[in-house]
Amino acid sequence: MNLSGIFARLVALIGAAALLWRRRQGAAPEPAWGSSPLVPPAKPQGAIPTLKMPTARGWSDGQIPVAAPGLKVNAFATGLQHPRWIEVLPNGDVLIAESNQVAGPVRNVFGYAMQATMRRASALGVSANRITLLRDSDGDGVAERREVFMEGLNQPFGMALVGDTFYVGNTDGVLAFPYVAGADRITAPGRKLVSFKPGGHWTRSLLPSPDGRKLYAGVGSLTNIADNGMEAEQGRAAVYELDLASGSSRIFAGGLRNAVGLAWEPQTGVLWTVVNERDGLGDETPPDYLTSVKDGGFYGWPWCYWGQTVDDRVPQDAAAVATAITPDYALGGHTASLGLCWMPAGTLPGFPDGMAIGQHGSWNRSTLSGYKVVFVPFANGRPAGPARDILSGFLAPDERESYGRPVGVTLGADGSLLVADDVGDVIWRVTGA
Repeated sequence: MNLSGIFARLVALIGAAALLWRRRQGAAPEPAWGSSPLVPPAKPQGAIPTLKMPTARGWSDGQIPVAAPGLKVNAFATGLQHPRWIEVLPNGDVLIAESNQVAGPVRNVFGYAMQATMRRASALGVSANRITLLRDSDGDGVAERREVFMEGLNQPFGMALVGDTFYVGNTDGVLAFPYVAGADRITAPGRKLVSFKPGGHWTRSLLPSPDGRKLYAGVGSLTNIADNGMEAEQGRAAVYELDLASGSSRIFAGGLRNAVGLAWEPQTGVLWTVVNERDGLGDETPPDYLTSVKDGGFYGWPWCYWGQTVDDRVPQDAAAVATAITPDYALGGHTASLGLCWMPAGTLPGFPDGMAIGQHGSWNRSTLSGYKVVFVPFANGRPAGPARDILSGFLAPDERESYGRPVGVTLGADGSLLVADDVGDVIWRVTGA
């Protein structure tokens, strides 16, 4: 075992002691879910925050996630390198962004501990920096053809095809590439539309407007609660709007610590996103959330959370707090909800209209959360009822190992639900049983 592995084990032992102490402080809070969640009072964790992350094991031969009753799941593609996001082209080809967080400078012992733990969990490492094309020519639900669609990118994540232009969300900005219908590969140089600051929350999701005139991008914060000051966070923790005709860009909504998945609710035409909230205040405080995104809206980060609940660890801005919008739907504390797509009624048997959400899973609470694909039903353009599991079983019962971690979700050309699993290195395909 190398030094990093030894240190990771030491950190796990220290973390286990801290977890035991915290559990003895009182009963575990109820999960904070739904439109009116009970968010427990904050309990700042100080210099030793909860740190609990399962070791990445991957799937054994023949092992698959647990599908909800009435559904079945199969591996659409295996042997990928940290697949994160999915884009389906008009001809049915499936594009996979393969990328990973890369290690930044270590400033203190906790930073080293965090990096060692993340490596053990396969959440930090070498980034493939490519987009892979998968094709299921015979329609059997398994991709038999695999090609490198693009390579030499910089932590690619979001992808979007608008007309004859293919857009890629690299960590440092959005690039536009010429695209020919049915192409197996893009080799032409890209044109940068907008630059983003890399580092921190590195993913850059993309979603075109229904009319193809605008492109929306999620840009996460650099740190947990503006730990390096607000100047370092300028231009971050936001959803951007890019005008494709003029090339101009602006912040569409702010105060969103790490807005990742983006989707349109088709009945109202409203933009929705899933957001990863701050750490170090307790197992369920604050919850990650699903919310509609208002033009010009401010959602609280870093000064407050779940509406106007002040975070006392942050030097305050009362005027900003007064404008903070309460999110629409809580998704549980630290579930790392990343993937998001609209799922029309009947896509999966027994599921009405709603949003499918890929929950990557927690690393910072005493009992792990997430590690699922869940569904939130909608009615009249709003969340309407409790969430349901679509896929589970990504985590070992004792929480020591993860077989997989869901990230991106989208609909396949055949009407299936596709799920990127960046620990299992698999694309899962969910259909009716």
